[in-house]
Amino acid sequence: MAELTETYRAVVFPWHCDQNGHMNVRWYAHHFDDAGFHLWTVSGLNLSKLRERGINFVVVGNATDFVDELKAGELLVIKSGFAELGNRSLKAVHHMYNSDTGALCATHDMVLVGIDAVTRQSVAMPDEVRERISQKLVSIGQK
Repeated sequence: MAELTETYRAVVFPWHCDQNGHMNVRWYAHHFDDAGFHLWTVSGLNLSKLRERGINFVVVGNATDFVDELKAGELLVIKSGFAELGNRSLKAVHHMYNSDTGALCATHDMVLVGIDAVTRQSVAMPDEVRERISQKLVSIGQK
């Protein structure tokens, strides 16, 4: 099994925070979504080449667990990986950490489906994409 790979870094800005003084849930989604795009590249897959072949991946499900808060001025890092692989779908997992303390702050599961860019219908993943992802699968319990 592969390890989670760093896919994203950011600063928590004051405008990310809510009335409770910690980063609001909408910004967790923002950061996890950005990390999801980078996961393809760090896994050796090129989204522009997939698009040239007429294949896109769309998110069909998200689940976030909030573990520890992040406050303005703190730094975050996200580590990601592919956890499950189906014929037309896959699951990406993301773990958000406080960069300074190493504390796990949130986890996020993202289910994606491959679609034909023209028909917008689900399609089987190309063999080379399935092969690359299968080499990068991580254990879901990994931190």
